[in-house]
Amino acid sequence: MVKRQANPRSAGKSAADMGKRIRLRRVALGMSQDGLGEAIGVSFQQVQKYEKGVNRISASRLEQMAGALDVPVSFFFGGTVKEREVETLVFADSAFSLRLLRAYNAMDETVARRFVTLMESVVGIAAAE
Repeated sequence: MVKRQANPRSAGKSAADMGKRIRLRRVALGMSQDGLGEAIGVSFQQVQKYEKGVNRISASRLEQMAGALDVPVSFFFGGTVKEREVETLVFADSAFSLRLLRAYNAMDETVARRFVTLMESVVGIAAAE
């Protein structure tokens, strides 16, 4: 049996990881795929492909995306964000998680801090501050 080699031009795991970060930030901002597409000059279908990791993102397009999402380009790369934070934030794939994220983003800072403290106490995590 001959083992097939992966297509070197296909998007790989890094594109999928980057896509999760794009979706996370877009949802956190309350931005639609259409809105992000308009901001960077592509269709919402292309944004979907970027978020799913189907298509790779060029350096210039990634720079545009970072500007539209108000993050540094380094946000999209795993080595520049604490892995624990990325694992925690990528939970945004489920509908319930998206509702939770939207509700959290609607809180004022004082309430948000208290909410995080409550959640940490519920799951037994020591406060980072």
